[in-house]
Amino acid sequence: MVRDGEVVPVDPGVAVVAKKKSQTVARSWILMDCTGEGEVLDVDKYAIMHRVHIHARDLRILDPLLSYPSTILGREKAIVLNLEHIKAIITAEEVLLRDPTDEYVIPVVEELHRRLPPVNVIRQGQVNIKEYPGGQNDMEASEEDESPFEFRALEVALEAICSFLAARTTELESAAYPALDDLTSKISSRNLDRVRKLKSAMTRLTARVQKVRDELEQLLDDDDDMADLYLSRKLAGASSPISGSGAANWFSASPTIGSKISRASRASVATLRGDENDVEELEMLLEAYFMQIDGTLNRLTTLREYIDDTEDYINIQLDNHRNQLIQLELFLSSGTVCVSIFSLVTAIFGMNIPYTWNDNHGFMFKWVVIVTGIGCSLLFLLIVYYSHRKGLIGS
Repeated sequence: MVRDGEVVPVDPGVAVVAKKKSQTVARSWILMDCTGEGEVLDVDKYAIMHRVHIHARDLRILDPLLSYPSTILGREKAIVLNLEHIKAIITAEEVLLRDPTDEYVIPVVEELHRRLPPVNVIRQGQVNIKEYPGGQNDMEASEEDESPFEFRALEVALEAICSFLAARTTELESAAYPALDDLTSKISSRNLDRVRKLKSAMTRLTARVQKVRDELEQLLDDDDDMADLYLSRKLAGASSPISGSGAANWFSASPTIGSKISRASRASVATLRGDENDVEELEMLLEAYFMQIDGTLNRLTTLREYIDDTEDYINIQLDNHRNQLIQLELFLSSGTVCVSIFSLVTAIFGMNIPYTWNDNHGFMFKWVVIVTGIGCSLLFLLIVYYSHRKGLIGS
C-alpha cells in the first residue's frame, strides 16, 4: 500500500506511451490566402477545427487513412472538399490543402498560386488605361472574372480532378484498345490475363468517376446545398445589416482569375445578386464540370461496351471451336463403330467352337467381310449426312 505523502516512481515506458497517446499527430497543410501566397502548416486537427470553424466529423472526411466517397460539403464558414487526392478546406479568404508534398497535389498548389495573383497586380489592372496600353485587357478580364474567392478555389479543384480523371481514362484507352485487338486476333492465356487486368482497372476508374459525377449531380439538384457554398454572401450578410447592399460587395477585394463561364452569362446573373436564394452562377460553374466528368464517364462506358463486344466475339469463336471438337468426336465415334463391327465378325469366325455350317463353306467369310464393309460404309455416310443436316459440320 502507498502511504500518504509518499512519492511513487513511474515506469518510463508507461510515461512515454501515455505521452504519445496524449499528443495529437500533426498533419501537413498548405495555406493559400486570397493574394496567392502559400504557407506550410504543421498543426493538429484541433488547430484546423478552430481556424476554419468546422466539426471533427467534417475533418474526418479528409483523413487519408479513412475511405470516404467524393464529397463537397457547405458549412457556415467553410467548404469541405474531398475529391480523390484533393482534400481541402475552402473559406471566404483562404484555402487549406492537405499533404502539399504529394505529387498529385503539387499541380493544384501551383495552379492556385497562378490564379490568385498578389494584390498589387490587381491594382495595376485597375489604373488608367491611357498610362498602360494593356490596361484595357486587364479591365476586361477584371470585369469578366467576378467570382468570389471560394468559387475560384473550387473551380481550380474541380478542373484539377476532372483533368486527372480524364488523363487516367486516356491512358486506359490507349492500353485497352490494342490489348482487345490482340485478343481478337489471337486467343491466348497471356492476352486474356492482360485484358482481365485492364477490365479491373476500368471498373475501379469507373467507380471513381461515378462518385464525382454523383456528387456534382446531387449539388445541382439541391438549391439549398448550393446556397450553402456562398461563403462570401453569408459573410457579407453577417457583417452588414442590409443584406442587399452587403451582397453587392461579396468580393470587392478578391483577386480575379479566368473562368469557364462566359462574360455574357456572368452579366446576366449580375442583376440577381441581391437575391440570397440565387445560385445561378454556381450552378453554371458546376454544370460545366459536370458535363466534363459526364463525358469522361461516357468514354468509360464506350470502352466497357467495346470490351463486352469483344467478349461476345471471343465466346462465338470458342463455340465454333467447340463445334469443331464435336465434329471430330463424331467422326471418331463413327470410325469406332465401323471398326467394332469388323472386330465382331473376326471374333465370331475366330472362335474354336465347331459349327456344322462351317464345314465346306470357306467362301462364307469373304462374303461376310464384303457385306460388313458395305454396311459400315453406308452407316458412316448416313452419319455424315445427318451431321450436315443438323449443322454440326460445314458444307
